[in-house]
Amino acid sequence: QVQLLESGGGLVQAGGSLRLSCAASVRTSFSSYNMGWFRQAPGNEREFVAAISWSGGSTNYADSVKGRFTISRDNAKNTVYLQMNSLKPEDTAAYYCAAGSGRDSPTSVRRYDYWGPGTQVTVSS
Repeated sequence: QVQLLESGGGLVQAGGSLRLSCAASVRTSFSSYNMGWFRQAPGNEREFVAAISWSGGSTNYADSVKGRFTISRDNAKNTVYLQMNSLKPEDTAAYYCAAGSGRDSPTSVRRYDYWGPGTQVTVSS
């Protein structure tokens, strides 16, 4: 069982930065889970943003955020981060942290078994 809680969202002007954190409460080892960030804007489907493997050795990014966002994890702190730079109004969405050990693609929601409640990011123009 894994419980996830995101933090760090808020209102920022275009071009600004935010760092999201996702703290995990786990009964086993946090380092056994692959982690991902997804986002969902009103009226849209949930979309993949970034993913990181259990060891941190492999990362994946959506084309729309490559070069601007960085995912990282600290297994000693049971926490995964999403550093978001050069934010754009189209990045406005609720951001969700996810954990899983499935074998599906890192970009697929099917890979992940546990989800946080989300944190809102709003980028003004």
